[in-house]
Amino acid sequence: MNHKQRGFSLLEMLTVVSIGFIIATVGFISMMPMLTKSHITTAYETTLSVLRSTRQLAITQGHEYIVTFNAGAGTILVQWQPAAVGGIYPAVQTVNTYAIPTDTSFAVKAGFPTNTPDGFGTGAKALDFGYTTTGGTGGSSSIVFMPDGSARDGTSPSNGGNYSSGVLYMVRPSGTIYDSRSITIWGATGRIRGWRLAVLSGTNKWVQQ
Repeated sequence: MNHKQRGFSLLEMLTVVSIGFIIATVGFISMMPMLTKSHITTAYETTLSVLRSTRQLAITQGHEYIVTFNAGAGTILVQWQPAAVGGIYPAVQTVNTYAIPTDTSFAVKAGFPTNTPDGFGTGAKALDFGYTTTGGTGGSSSIVFMPDGSARDGTSPSNGGNYSSGVLYMVRPSGTIYDSRSITIWGATGRIRGWRLAVLSGTNKWVQQ
């Protein structure tokens, strides 16, 4: 009496496995643009969170907190200024260093509108703080948050210097201009706002998020 063997042959199993690999590869490739595009959102959310939490630290701890951006390294350095001892201010202390995804950067792209977020600068500088009431021309890569919540230029540890407003931009160099994000800070109030680039009536415009 003949009995048929049940189960899959080796060839059938290899065929099924190969098809599975092909489907997984196609799915991964199709998802790559979405995954890499999400990195600019991560960079934006990280930067926004660092700025807002640092400002809150300045208020709750009663110290000056300095935020310095490094465009080349894609990092954000947070430091604080200890109180003066005998009229002498100790060296600033490092709180933490944060990094944005390596395929994103603090930079600008051709096509940025001259109608800049909150009207700061011309859209030509990636890190553009230092617009003060005394005529600061911007271009600074750092901002100082004070215990009263304001943002200043840090020219003097005793009072933080002048109110300092400005803007920073984040892009994906390999992406499109519409992946770009920006963040503005108003000196007198320390208000922090996030922006994205969109097309409105055929024109590139920054829209508050």
